[in-house]
Amino acid sequence: MPRKLDLRSGRPVWSAYRAPAVPTAALTRDAKADVLIVGMGISGAMTAEALTAHGHAVICIDRRGPLKGSTSATTALVQFEIDQPLSTLSKQIGKASAEQAWRRSRLAVSNLAARIAELDINCSPSRKPSLYLAGTVLSPSKLRDEAEARRQAGIAATYLTAVPLAEKFGIDREGAILSHGNIALDPRKLTAGLLLKAAERKARFHAPVEATAIEDSADEVVVATRDGPTVTARHVVLATGYELVDIVPTAAHRIISTWAIATRPQPRKIWPGAAFIWEASDPYLYMRATSDGRVVCGGEDEDFVDETRRDGLIADKSARIAEKLGRLFPHLDVRPEFAWTGSFGTTTTGLPYIGAIPRHPRIHAVMGYGGNGITFSQIASEIVSASINGLSDTDAELFAFNRR
Repeated sequence: MPRKLDLRSGRPVWSAYRAPAVPTAALTRDAKADVLIVGMGISGAMTAEALTAHGHAVICIDRRGPLKGSTSATTALVQFEIDQPLSTLSKQIGKASAEQAWRRSRLAVSNLAARIAELDINCSPSRKPSLYLAGTVLSPSKLRDEAEARRQAGIAATYLTAVPLAEKFGIDREGAILSHGNIALDPRKLTAGLLLKAAERKARFHAPVEATAIEDSADEVVVATRDGPTVTARHVVLATGYELVDIVPTAAHRIISTWAIATRPQPRKIWPGAAFIWEASDPYLYMRATSDGRVVCGGEDEDFVDETRRDGLIADKSARIAEKLGRLFPHLDVRPEFAWTGSFGTTTTGLPYIGAIPRHPRIHAVMGYGGNGITFSQIASEIVSASINGLSDTDAELFAFNRR
């Protein structure tokens, strides 16, 4: 069953804002449902809400409890721009597929904004522009090519040269792509809000409950748990985040460590439009503002998963991130009030794996990766709920485990 990870440590900024409590019960006897969802973070919550909206009887289990995994470690820049630039992704998977992945990502952000509004979830959502700065991966001329690739795909992108970038945003870089329509939000409040909406529709939540074995047959799946009771369902959705379950293929997947800080609130010092800012660099820096004017800034990613080593680097990485932030915006107070670290998964293309596991049509996995975890979770909730409802999603093949 899941390869266990200590997914985060330190103190994420979201602990400063109270999320609604999500009640859970012990699992004391065998249970049955249409769908069992393993994992009660953002992916599990989105899938539970989508499935209960279609009338399915849903049970969710989590070995820690709601909101206690990597969801709290996210910096929650909910953006459609995939980690892998469109111009690069086109070379990896072909122009048509790359353009479609980017368009689906943009649609997912719009769908999520609409879903939050329709369900009236209080998670401080606001639409934000984003600036993608020239860096070590994409030079200004390559960034201009990237803007053109996006426009050809029907995705609006404005290339800013150094002068308008300095005049409009006060940033001293040679160039940037300006985009619109991303969302800033509080990820814990969003997750809790979605779970509570599913609970109103009779979803049952059990935690702490650890799944230990999965047996599937032609018409059902039986999941054994550590304390004895089993859950039998017509479908199982594995929303275990970066703790991969053994049944899930691990090809082209690796775990990365990342670090982040948040400053004290300083709303008068936030740059124009509170735009998301990230760099075409490796390792890259990314930043956003919270609704009360804190600056959340992260990056310095490293390709390893040793949790003790990762946690030991919090002080050093925080100082480095703060220094980089100060170079970009000298007027900010960059001292960290919060500093934390987390692990996340990434794939060679930056695209997630979503859908039924090969040879196990009733077991669906949701593996949203990289800097677009929340956006990919939204796509996953759409694809998986369509599949369980017996419908097909035109983009399912793009994200499938057996994709070419």
